[in-house]
Amino acid sequence: GYMEKYESQVYQHGTLGMLVPGLFEGTLTVAELLEHGELGIGTASGLDGEMVLLDHTPYLVQSTGEVRILKPEEKVPFATVHFEQAKDTFTANGLTQKQLGEQILANYPYKNLFFAVKITGRFSKVKTRAVEKQTRPYKTLTQVADEQALFEAEAITGTVIGYFAPEMFQGMAAAGYHLHFLADDKSMGGHLLDFEIEQATVQLQPFATIEQHFPMADQEFLEKDLAIADLHAQIKQAEGQN
Repeated sequence: GYMEKYESQVYQHGTLGMLVPGLFEGTLTVAELLEHGELGIGTASGLDGEMVLLDHTPYLVQSTGEVRILKPEEKVPFATVHFEQAKDTFTANGLTQKQLGEQILANYPYKNLFFAVKITGRFSKVKTRAVEKQTRPYKTLTQVADEQALFEAEAITGTVIGYFAPEMFQGMAAAGYHLHFLADDKSMGGHLLDFEIEQATVQLQPFATIEQHFPMADQEFLEKDLAIADLHAQIKQAEGQN
């Protein structure tokens, strides 16, 4: 079969759904997170920006536009990471984010799997956002997303890293693609809203296993009632999946 003898796994701490009602407090240290992967995405405690994990280095793109490296003792409320073991590699030219996403699903049998996407190269256009650090009492995710900082760049080299989650996992993750960007010169980055590839290498890594880790020691998480009736719509809105 297609996936014979190939098995890799992805690790996720927290769920995207728990961010929706405002559970933004960090519940896992960066040091612990890095034991589970060298590539990935997430956010920092207080929803302080967009994390981009590249080469085992946890960069944080903040709403000020500043990019800094998270310290080992800092905590994350939500993050997804993996060790690189790419299965498929191809070159992309002149594709938008939407076009690339569609092309991947048309060419690979991955629609019912979690898989990682890594894109390295030159982009003619990149549009990102970074959420602003929150303080208690925390707002909801959709309220915060309305106040995001937007960044745009043209003719920029960098790396896109992120994941695709099947539709049925909306809530645990963001169904569809959830991608972050970091420029090679660290001048900009964030949660991707749109891009256009000039020329880049795309790598895909499908996962046979997902390890979902919960913040079991966090009283706030344990006691929170999560209304899931409109969770789907709220995630779509907050993630910019219009």
